[in-house]
Amino acid sequence: MSASAAASAARQAQPAWRDPSSWTKAADVVAILIALSLPWSTSLVSIFVVFWVIALTPTLDLDAFVASLKRAICVLPVALFALAAVGMLWSDAAWSARTYALSPVSKLLVLPLLLYHFERSTRGIWVLVAFLVSCILLMGMSWIVAFYPSLALKPEAQYGVPVKNYIDQSQEFALCAVALAYPVMTLLRMGKKWSAAVLASIASLIVVNMIFVTVSRTALVTMPIMVAVFAMLHLKWRTNLAIFLVAIVLALLAWLSSPRLQSTTETFFSDYFYYKLQDKPTSIGLRLEFWKKSLRFFADAPIVGHGTGSTRGLFERAAASPVGDKALASSEVIGNPHNQTLNVAVQWGMVGVILLYGMWLYHLLLFRGEGLVAWIGLLVVVQNIFTSLFNSHLFDFHEGWMYVLGVGVAGGTVLGAERRASVPEGAVRP
Repeated sequence: MSASAAASAARQAQPAWRDPSSWTKAADVVAILIALSLPWSTSLVSIFVVFWVIALTPTLDLDAFVASLKRAICVLPVALFALAAVGMLWSDAAWSARTYALSPVSKLLVLPLLLYHFERSTRGIWVLVAFLVSCILLMGMSWIVAFYPSLALKPEAQYGVPVKNYIDQSQEFALCAVALAYPVMTLLRMGKKWSAAVLASIASLIVVNMIFVTVSRTALVTMPIMVAVFAMLHLKWRTNLAIFLVAIVLALLAWLSSPRLQSTTETFFSDYFYYKLQDKPTSIGLRLEFWKKSLRFFADAPIVGHGTGSTRGLFERAAASPVGDKALASSEVIGNPHNQTLNVAVQWGMVGVILLYGMWLYHLLLFRGEGLVAWIGLLVVVQNIFTSLFNSHLFDFHEGWMYVLGVGVAGGTVLGAERRASVPEGAVRP
């Protein structure tokens, strides 16, 4: 009897609850549930993550898992969490503020587990498809709520936003719309025009929703960058030039035909001038104020920062005194400077920034290969890097889990495919 046949017989002889393959399937199913619930609920994601870790535990080969932790793609996110944990020691914030600031960093500890699991599972693509399907359903619900606001799933919902907020929704829609460009291109090259048309129609509906219903300014700035990355990697320069010219025309037509898009883009300029002339706390004005002060805080403690959870206290001490009842941008106090680099730099200095950028770099390199899954993983990292110029998206719940789930599932799938391809034909696979 061969080794594989003997292993199969042994698995059949033991109860299902002791069979690692059964737990592997269970972990895959729970991961799919996480992806399905991410666009809709924060509490469900938290619950399913706990169940996923429980389902994963019986499948762990400790020696293999410890070996996988030695890779830079795992070491760097764990090191960033460790720095945040140690950084609690030199922070002058209350311990409640320190633990609160540590909590959003802890999701990075799930990344090595996801990479380990999906390097061995072949169902990673199911998780990615589940997220796409969930976002398509959310897009349909967004159109419904735009016309019937009373059907929103939360009280006082924003226009066309059935759950959560327009920033989270825009991040999801932008990721899905640009990610679909790769399979559309692949299907067209294979001559499968109808399948390509279906996926192109879905992407178009998502973009139309962003144009006529609601979109965040962060998505407006970063989505063209994501499209440019696709064009540079997968299209010829003549095609890129034609697409660029068509995109300019379409963008102009979209802007002219969508009052909501006009309003969103016009606030870029009005927010800036109100801030500069009147110190008014506009969205852009507040960001500029937060960034300016954060750079001063970083200069005061450039090596290891002020410690975990120290940001709010620093802003409280630097806030200008209000003038009567007038709200001023310089008087605002916040615990998040709305920039991922500055958020890290203020708390953990240059050491934290090096770990953050190193993690992004190694995760980008992880997806330098070809294929749909590698493209999705690359897009997740690129989106997080550029949206983190305007928000601390790695530490935000929704966007942070998009990054952890996307990199973990796609990265593990890519690593698994490479490992299986390296095993000689006929050999027993590990």
